[in-house]
Amino acid sequence: MINISKDSVFNLKPIDISEVRPEIPALLVSGEEIVMAFKTVRDQLVFTNKRIISVDVQGFTGTRKSYTTLPYSKIQFYAVQTPGLLELVPDSELEIVFTNGFVAHFEIKGSCDIIKICRVISEFIL
Repeated sequence: MINISKDSVFNLKPIDISEVRPEIPALLVSGEEIVMAFKTVRDQLVFTNKRIISVDVQGFTGTRKSYTTLPYSKIQFYAVQTPGLLELVPDSELEIVFTNGFVAHFEIKGSCDIIKICRVISEFIL
């Protein structure tokens, strides 16, 4: 479960942008584009060129959803750890600290271009 309101680690798997939940494009503002997307079992985390959008699917049927947006403009700093050369499971970690003191820690399973996320975030906080 992705519950952005609590400090926790989210184990995410990269997905193709075409697999993003169909309601996400309706949340995007003019000029906003999806850069990368990740999922847990039912939940998704979407990085756009302006913010991070979390979709927390709730309940037995999954019809109830909670959407959270984390604008890059509120990020104070971030840290990233890439996988090592001979690691059996190539996981990356991304920690983002927001101006209000909230810390989001993401563990991304498998291979993904974590540096691409860093570049997008950097464009908005530097």
